[in-house]
Amino acid sequence: MHFDDRLATALRTRADGEGMRRIQLRQLLDLLGTSPAEARGDLIDTAFVTLGDLINAIPANHCAAILAETGLRLRSPRLVAALARNAGVIGKAAVLRAELSAEQWLDLIPALPAASRAYLRDRADLPPTITPLLDRLGVHDRALPPATDAAVDANAPAVAPPPQAWQADPDPYPGPYHGISALVRRIEAYRQARAGSDHRSTAESPRLPLPETASPTPPTPIATFDFATDPEGQIVWSDAAIMPMVNGLRLAAIDGSSGLTPSPALTDALRQRQPLHDEPVSITGAPAITGAWIVTAIPWFDSLTGRHMGWRGRMRRPIAPETALTAHPAAQAVEADRIRQLLHELRTPINAIQGFAEVIQQQLFGPTPHAYRALAANIVGDAAQMLAAFDELERLARLETSALTLESGATDAAAVFALTMAQLEPHLHPRGNGFALETADEALFVPLAKIELERIAWRLLATLGGSCTGDEVLTARLRRSANHARLDIALPAALAALDDTGLFSASAETVHQTIAAGVFGAGFALRLTRAETAAAGGRLTRTGAMMSLELPLCVDAMPAPAALQSA
Repeated sequence: MHFDDRLATALRTRADGEGMRRIQLRQLLDLLGTSPAEARGDLIDTAFVTLGDLINAIPANHCAAILAETGLRLRSPRLVAALARNAGVIGKAAVLRAELSAEQWLDLIPALPAASRAYLRDRADLPPTITPLLDRLGVHDRALPPATDAAVDANAPAVAPPPQAWQADPDPYPGPYHGISALVRRIEAYRQARAGSDHRSTAESPRLPLPETASPTPPTPIATFDFATDPEGQIVWSDAAIMPMVNGLRLAAIDGSSGLTPSPALTDALRQRQPLHDEPVSITGAPAITGAWIVTAIPWFDSLTGRHMGWRGRMRRPIAPETALTAHPAAQAVEADRIRQLLHELRTPINAIQGFAEVIQQQLFGPTPHAYRALAANIVGDAAQMLAAFDELERLARLETSALTLESGATDAAAVFALTMAQLEPHLHPRGNGFALETADEALFVPLAKIELERIAWRLLATLGGSCTGDEVLTARLRRSANHARLDIALPAALAALDDTGLFSASAETVHQTIAAGVFGAGFALRLTRAETAAAGGRLTRTGAMMSLELPLCVDAMPAPAALQSA
């Protein structure tokens, strides 16, 4: 009976000097690299910890040289995965030196960091079964075509290449190659071959007399995903479907090698262990995650030691500019109808929840503890807020598709705007905010019911006033302009800094408001006001740092033509 104590013997070696550390590193790499893939135990875990300490103590280029030695055997997926966590020369040497089966590669590649995964393109001996996986993960152009040697014996029998070898295009430069010039010519030949194949028309290719197969469906772009990083900002956890594509991406990719391009503000926040608030980044990798993202994350620390452990957060796609006003009317109407149906389905359960909460709050079925009544009151308020949000969404959808007309009447715009500003004054004055209204002493009647005009006035003025910062007073002027009542009002600094698209767009990056005129923020409120104004025959426009609201006057309030006045 034999007992294998080689690993324990290697761990007992005292690695005091540089030479002994390298010897112990070679021993551990060889023993762990040849251990069974399912090997587990305290001794194996201790060996991996010691291996990590040795790699940190030995220069990276020396470790890479040891990994590249001919006699070293890397047949353990666990060891290859541990070494590949290093995105530098150590990870590259491990990926290039690994000797794994096709099944082990298929299991390991999705778990590899993006930077180490990219080194697979330098290997021409990988099994062909992993090529589709590499394509899905965004790893392309895995190797240059090998050079051919013209000094081959013509009498030698032809030997077929191994079935797993990558077949390159014929070399356009026959003859022996030597040194740097040979490599340059090979690269140029490869680029020309690639350029020719990229512009080849598939319609001109001959077809075999076989049933045509449907082209693969392009991957659906991912809109959002959660993640967690290690202290260095490298993603180590995400959703199961996303993890293979984002594993190993570094939030602070200073050299850009990990496929993620950060902004200077993001880099500073990571260096200072600060939260990340809506920072833009750009990811290059698999097609489903390539493009622009917005990252929000908070640092987290060990509760016992206070040590920084990394970041936890979410990435989401930036909200595209609104296209509702430029869409085709028929498609717009269909989309609005779908929104109304969806809102109707959402209202039903929320109404039921609100009703049961009111029963508990009002103790209709008997005495209820005050704690439960307080919770029920919160639920009633949240449900009411959600229902109000649904009403705003449905109103906007119906207005933008001309499915809703505003109630007509005759209302004095000067009186409504002055009263609305007076109602907002007690909320704005303590912070040094308010309105300075200049108006002529005349009535400006518009063909709208009073409730409709009050909605427009409140939504516009509450949005602008609530977005003001300290000691900011908005100047406003209400006057007659031809056949319209025109209100010109200054934009607060927070809104004036936005472009037209951002000013009228509902997004998560909203301006902070002390008075909210709607559930979805300032952009949505102004967009809804614009739709209501257009339905009334007017318009809401922005010119520089000013906002202009125009509403048509009633027919009997319009000035008479000059010819009739002179008569």
